[in-house]
Order: sequence, then structure tokens, then C-alpha cells
Amino acid sequence: MSPRAVVVGPPGSGKTTVGRLLADHLGVEFRDTDDDVVRLAGKPIPEIFTVDGETAFRELEEQAVATALAEHPGVLSLGGGAVISERTRKLLADHPVVFLTVGLAEGARRTGLAQTSRPLLAGVNPRATFKALLDARLPLYREAADVEQPTDGLEPWRLVELVAGKLDEIRPGGATRDGEA
Repeated sequence: MSPRAVVVGPPGSGKTTVGRLLADHLGVEFRDTDDDVVRLAGKPIPEIFTVDGETAFRELEEQAVATALAEHPGVLSLGGGAVISERTRKLLADHPVVFLTVGLAEGARRTGLAQTSRPLLAGVNPRATFKALLDARLPLYREAADVEQPTDGLEPWRLVELVAGKLDEIRPGGATRDGEA
């Protein structure tokens, strides 16, 4: 089993919203690895960061992504930082990956930047933190992605149409990156 699509991107790019709608569009199930991490840890993500630290969170995330990639046949949404892991990026090479991009202003608006549910964006200057996060991760998202789709100014249903069309272009008949079906 392999996901029909894996959705990656920074916080506020619409991974969950677009992922759910894309799954509906494709007639498959949706899964979010952030939910898997919460189940594995038995506590919410902000608490994992606060109590156990980012390293522990990233280890759980890497495990959750590997499991989901191996067993989920639908649309899979990864946490914004999942691409930091080289192991995860290597695993993603065998799957159709959609990178949803978001501009700084739109990402800041969507995330609210002060939300405690986004531990990496909490701090003295969340806007600067968000920009640094975008800048640092952009090459990693692009390394993992087959499709790059800007999201600014587009309704989720329109994004699904665009992403589905791009997936059809790169994966006729469900082929993988190396051309195997």
C-alpha cells in the first residue's frame, strides 16, 4: 500500500484542509501524521515540545511518517517540519508528494502566529521565526516534492482541482518517480 498523495508544507499552507478535500475528491481516506504523533505520545503536540523537547517530538514524527507511508493508501498530510528528517525525505522519494506553498503574510494570517498550538512559532518575534522557518525549510520541501502549488488567494476547492490535475500529469496510471506502476 502506498499513499495516493502526500501533502507537505509550512504551517498555514493548508495541508490538512486541502488534504481532506483532496482525499474526498479522489475517493480515498485522509490521514494526518500529527494526529498519529499525538496518539503515539498520548499527549498533545505542544505538551510534547514543552515536556519532552523538540528532539523527542521529531523522533515520534519520523516513526509516525514511516508507518503511515507504509500502510496508508489515501491522502497523507505531514507535519510542517517532517521534511527536516533525511530519513523521511528518502522515504518520500517513493511517493507522490505535493508541496503547498504559502507567502509570509498569508502564512502569518492563517496561523495567527500567537497560537500555542504551534510551538515553533511561539516566542518573542513569531513573524521573524515564521520567516526563518520558511527560508530554512524551502529547499527541503522542494527536494521532497513532485508538485509545488502556491496557495495564497486560492479557495481550498480550487487548490484541490489544481493539485489533482498536476498529480494526473506526473503520475499517469499511478506510476512512481522511478517509472514503476
